[in-house]
Amino acid sequence: MSNLSIVYIGLGSNLDNPHFQLDSAVEALRQTKHISAITCSYYYSSKAVGPGEQPDYVNAAIRCETSLSPMELLAELQRIENIHGRQRSIRWGARTLDLDLLLYDNICLDEPTLKIPHPEIHNRNFVLYPLQDLNSQLVFPDGKKIKDIMLSTSMDDLHRIDSGLTQQQNHEQ
Repeated sequence: MSNLSIVYIGLGSNLDNPHFQLDSAVEALRQTKHISAITCSYYYSSKAVGPGEQPDYVNAAIRCETSLSPMELLAELQRIENIHGRQRSIRWGARTLDLDLLLYDNICLDEPTLKIPHPEIHNRNFVLYPLQDLNSQLVFPDGKKIKDIMLSTSMDDLHRIDSGLTQQQNHEQ
């Protein structure tokens, strides 16, 4: 691969064995052409944000390298979500798998189907803590540093959980 970009992807699931869904998504990304050097954060349990009573989520983030463009990567993430039975009928509804393209190098993109950085990235502890696991020196495209944002980010309703297979795979690489 040439001209590799560093990207961060958020993972979430609260249906059909969420821990397995995340493990399976990470493995699917590992098998994807043009994506390499995948490192996964710890897994976190968080309360659902959205309508009605929903099961808790399992969330994580990955850092990887890719030669895919942002739109090509989005298409690949949606393909993996669809394989995992993702339904897009209710905004912020329960889901088998949610893969969000959080950061792509240091670019800002504002397209109807893709916004980079993810618009809620600074407001969601279930995104920030996994990102900090991956890179405690991360600087967002707006110049804000994750270490500064984390000073005012609480772990309320967020619990780090055993990440099993994914952490084991990180140590094997």
